[in-house]
Amino acid sequence: MTDTNPDPDDVAALEAKILDLVTELHARKTAKRALFVAGATAIPYAGRVYGAEEVRAAVKSSLDFWLTLGPEGAAFERELAHYVGVKHALLVNSGSSANLVAFMTLTSDALDRPIRRGDEVITVAASFPTTVNPVIQAGCIPVFVDVDPRTANIDVSRLEAARSDRTRAVMIAHTLGNPFDVDSVRAFCKQYDLALIEDNCDALGSLYRGVRTGTFGDLATSSFYPPHHITMGEGGAVYTKSSKLRTIAESFRDWGRDCWCASGKDDTCGKRFAWQWETLPHGYDHKYVYSHIGYNLKPTDIQAAIGRAQLPRLQGFVEARRRNWERLRARLDVASGDWDFIEATPNSEPSWFGFLAVMKRPDHERLTRICRGLDARKIGHRRLFGGNLLKQPAYRAIEHRVVGGLEATDAIMNGGLFLGVYPGLTDEMLDAQADALLLLTRTA
Repeated sequence: MTDTNPDPDDVAALEAKILDLVTELHARKTAKRALFVAGATAIPYAGRVYGAEEVRAAVKSSLDFWLTLGPEGAAFERELAHYVGVKHALLVNSGSSANLVAFMTLTSDALDRPIRRGDEVITVAASFPTTVNPVIQAGCIPVFVDVDPRTANIDVSRLEAARSDRTRAVMIAHTLGNPFDVDSVRAFCKQYDLALIEDNCDALGSLYRGVRTGTFGDLATSSFYPPHHITMGEGGAVYTKSSKLRTIAESFRDWGRDCWCASGKDDTCGKRFAWQWETLPHGYDHKYVYSHIGYNLKPTDIQAAIGRAQLPRLQGFVEARRRNWERLRARLDVASGDWDFIEATPNSEPSWFGFLAVMKRPDHERLTRICRGLDARKIGHRRLFGGNLLKQPAYRAIEHRVVGGLEATDAIMNGGLFLGVYPGLTDEMLDAQADALLLLTRTA
């Protein structure tokens, strides 16, 4: 017969035993570290770095079987907001969803001046697609300006020329963890009353004038996909200092509903059956009132538990990324006649996502030979995402404007690649990356 009233002490002891076994299993599975052999051992450009605590957190959460977003999610949102330095963080299921929710938040009728279809948003083409996609999907017009070849971030000297009477926002990323010129972008947005969305997906932990990125825009976003600074598997976050924007963002994340009750909670507002809407019957259940055309973009509580276990590691990860970037920069300095290495933006301390090198004389055929050579040596590398998004098949027919040329963007597309700096790389691996790029620079 099953005991329907188990002793809480017995349950706790059994759970502790299970988690101790998880720790032991993790230790056994990771005890033998493979010997690194240059050219034979794969060197990923990025990847997850985790220990027993993350595995224990995932198992413990699964034992509670709170499958949707719940107490772990609420705790992670508080802890993440505290780390970044904002009032609110809202978890979503990916960084791409975070960008979508952040932009759609600015279209809400709950705002005094919502962004409308046909409005313009200044951005760059040297970016990841989902920094730009929400603008297009909302029926707005992206206005593309070139990047500064020294930093791979938006060329702020072009902002004024890009503005029109229809401009309503700027939506840009801190490229590969390198903060954009925050002073210039914020001053421009303030002067013309424009919204700013910071895509902080590659830059968690970066500093500008000693302040964390993600705190300068009206809204900012993170990704917790395994290559990023911390991971919860799939996942992301929107963060803001504004309680009003947080409430709107939550609505778009949660089906567009007007109700803000947490999962499993009812009548937080105290008048669940007393609201009056223009066309709904008086007292219609507030849990099923929808004020936005929304989505369901929540992650699970198990993912949030993993994120919570990762967050205490973040500062160490940031420091490792900076050390690794500096090691590559020192090793590759002898090739500075052939490559430009992206510099940290003045007044910034990047939490580097990758080490970007761009040929002084961009040659795509030669770059492809170098990439093939890196592949043959099992050295992970990537282009700067879509290169020039306007050259991509998906963007051929979009309505857009380009202000000035995109020469630096095209140079990165035709001559740029980045190597890994993530915390899982050893000095041997970093040196192998540098040695291979130096050799291929001479021979490709």
